Amino acid sequence: MTTGAVLNVGAFVLTITLVLGRYVRLAGPVSGWWLRGDEGSVSESHRRQWRPSKRQWLVLRISVLIIGVGAAVFAILSAVSSPSVPAKTYVDGVDVGGLSRDEAIAVVRDRIAKPAARPLEFEEDGQQIVVKPRQAGVWVNAEKTVDPLLAGRFQWIADLLGTDRTNVEPVVIVDEEKMVRQIAVFERLLTTTPVESSLSVNGKSVDYSPGRQGKTVDVEELTNSIRSLVTEPRAKVDVPVIVEEPTVSVASAEAANALALSAVSGPVKVAAGSAVATIPAAVIGDALSFGVVNGEYVPSLDATVLYEAVSEDLQGSEKPRNARFKVREDGSIQIVPSRAGGGVNEAALAQAVMRVLSQEVTEGQKREVVVTEGQVPADFTTADAEALGIKEQLSSFTQKFLYAPYRVTNIGQAAEYVDGTVLMPGEVFSMNDTILERTKKNGYTHGAIIGPGGIFVEALGGGVSAATTAVWTAAFFAGMERVFTRAHSVYISRYIQGLEATVAWGNFDMQFRNDSPYPVYISTEMTDTSMTVEFWGTRTYDRVKAEFGPRTKVKKAKKVYRNSNFCTPQPGSPGFHINVDRVFYQSGEEVKRETIKTIYKASPKVICGKKPKKDKDKDKTDEENPNESPAGNAPTGDTPEGSDDAPPPPDDGTFENVPAEEIDVG
Repeated sequence: MTTGAVLNVGAFVLTITLVLGRYVRLAGPVSGWWLRGDEGSVSESHRRQWRPSKRQWLVLRISVLIIGVGAAVFAILSAVSSPSVPAKTYVDGVDVGGLSRDEAIAVVRDRIAKPAARPLEFEEDGQQIVVKPRQAGVWVNAEKTVDPLLAGRFQWIADLLGTDRTNVEPVVIVDEEKMVRQIAVFERLLTTTPVESSLSVNGKSVDYSPGRQGKTVDVEELTNSIRSLVTEPRAKVDVPVIVEEPTVSVASAEAANALALSAVSGPVKVAAGSAVATIPAAVIGDALSFGVVNGEYVPSLDATVLYEAVSEDLQGSEKPRNARFKVREDGSIQIVPSRAGGGVNEAALAQAVMRVLSQEVTEGQKREVVVTEGQVPADFTTADAEALGIKEQLSSFTQKFLYAPYRVTNIGQAAEYVDGTVLMPGEVFSMNDTILERTKKNGYTHGAIIGPGGIFVEALGGGVSAATTAVWTAAFFAGMERVFTRAHSVYISRYIQGLEATVAWGNFDMQFRNDSPYPVYISTEMTDTSMTVEFWGTRTYDRVKAEFGPRTKVKKAKKVYRNSNFCTPQPGSPGFHINVDRVFYQSGEEVKRETIKTIYKASPKVICGKKPKKDKDKDKTDEENPNESPAGNAPTGDTPEGSDDAPPPPDDGTFENVPAEEIDVG
């Protein structure tokens, strides 16, 4: 309001006051009890007009003057007052009470908004990140903070009467787009993915790779933190993150590793009655494995592996005996009953050992468990045999071999795995799946195999081809459907040509299917020089026989000289092709015929020593006039490099027993 306006208001109020005073003075005598006071009672007829005394006139005029001046002051103060912040008002602890809008805005900017623009410091796992609030889209708006606090023209009355202290928060503005970009910087710098742990035990060796937690930024929490921290005193603040565990938590993996190390720290002594045995630490490691259940490593022990380590020492007077089938003299089938043995139950042994695995074996300390002796059931019981409904023997085949300790071990181990196999209708038998990978852990040792160039070398599992041949030949005469077989790359004289088979782990298998509507049971028997395989079930054909064709495309063996300390002499064998027909008979009549073609490459004759000059000249002549390739009519260049396989002939509906690749063939 201008000065002229203020003077006009004052003049108006003063005029009103003077008029009131004049009116009172000219009013003359005034009657009324309120001016006379109580001067006694008089009769109505004796009343007279009353005039105020000088003192009363003075009081009246002063009262009117005070009222007028008060009204003038009120009018002037109300006229000159502008909107302001109420007294005792604070913004985040800063006093802005009684200030005008502009004054309050200036104070908020200087005392609050400017400090709020200083950088924020965040830290996570040793990494520091600096945030400039304005770049992050966060700042204090002084105008929007002050404007809601302003009061009207009569606020001065409330200020005179007194008010309570009020503290308000500053208005913080957030630019969402800039904030999203700032949060993305945090995510790019701090986000990590969980790393999975791995744990395996092999013998006394524990292979452990620790896992690691991952983390992501807690976007909502970080956004709120940046917004609220701009008005706080500056200090380093931890970045809010969300921890992501790997599939197996880090804590569980560490605990499992500790258990594995304790498990293989020493042996476990087992007592059963008067018998005592010791399970070596390496066997415990071979039996121990870890599975994942609900994000935790769960240990388990292979009871069979543990039991085999102590079975000889803890075995009772009788070993369990599986039920078997036997052909009577009249041709009928007899079930030889199973028999339970005495000794320690495998599952009970594993449970007892598991309870002490966490006890680390240190010098002078031992781990001991006590198990109860009892009956050990047979793997294949009499009831199991009866349930199969076996009616007759389908086939029996014995494969002979020269005695060698590795052959007895490897062929015997394979025979043990095959023995007792039940093949349900439509089920496929896999030799590799049945006899397992040829490793020491699975019971195999080193023996001779066919290596590159048809030369015999040593490898784990050498000799299992004899077991493979025995099983396939018995399956052949039992009428099982051929799925896949592969012959040796070179002919070995102890096998029936065209009816032998081999396997190589990870390369090829021997498979056949039970295409009959009846279950088939496979049994094996071993000696030091032979393996017998028998198939039992219900015949669907009266007879299955093999018809052998002549050898064709015969190729002589070459001589190979090896001037090496590790050379082993080897007789050569010719290469040739041969067809074998499988003929099925029903009621004396041929009802089905299958042809299996087999190709053998010539096996070199290995001579240890230097090559004579005359043989060098002969080899040169041979190279100038090469013999026919193993494929017969296929050019040499058509055979893939490094392969022993010959290109297959045109499909004429027959099977081809292609030779094995020259790698790790048992």
